[in-house]
Amino acid sequence: MSRLWSRFGLRTLSIMVLLLGLVGGAVLSSDRQHQQRGTDDVQTQAVQLQSDVSPQLSAAAAAEAAQLAQDKAAAAAAKAALQAQQAEAAHRERTAKQTTSRSTNRTSPPDYGPIPKSCGDYSGNRAIGCSELLKAGFGLDQMPCLDKMWTKESNWRTTAENPSSHSYGIPQALPASKMAAYGSDYRSNPVPQIKWGLHYIEGRYKTPCGAWTFWQAHNWY
Repeated sequence: MSRLWSRFGLRTLSIMVLLLGLVGGAVLSSDRQHQQRGTDDVQTQAVQLQSDVSPQLSAAAAAEAAQLAQDKAAAAAAKAALQAQQAEAAHRERTAKQTTSRSTNRTSPPDYGPIPKSCGDYSGNRAIGCSELLKAGFGLDQMPCLDKMWTKESNWRTTAENPSSHSYGIPQALPASKMAAYGSDYRSNPVPQIKWGLHYIEGRYKTPCGAWTFWQAHNWY
């Protein structure tokens, strides 16, 4: 009889332990589900908060970028306007200087003497010199200068020779052989002498009047 009760009590105890285990597992499972739901709720709230905040941040960033671009555009426009003003001021200054320079340098041309109407106003070697002057491309206005200078140099004589330097002929070439390029009879013919003389003047002084201006300051050309 006591053995029977012992077995019955052991079975009862086992069943109670099993029931307690089942109840505890159910409670634990319920707690885990509540915890998971809580975690999901927190994540959902975080996502919702982020979605609510992101547009606000994006709008603020866009406004800041727009303001920065506007400021840069305004600064660039101001710089361009300043550069335009400076360029205009520099142009006005240059124009004023050029006008002043032209006014200051506007002097009467030097008076080299009356301009001949034609080479017919001359005779002898001077007439030949006038004709060759025109052939060389100079105008009649250069003839008074040429006449004065070669009158001083040789008085238009083909055989004029400087005793100290031995320069020779109407243009006083030094040496005389330079004139041979224009004719082998350069020592007696005025044409080779005059042609060489005009070529020399053009290469060094541009015009007979330019050469005459230099001659007046130095007594040679």
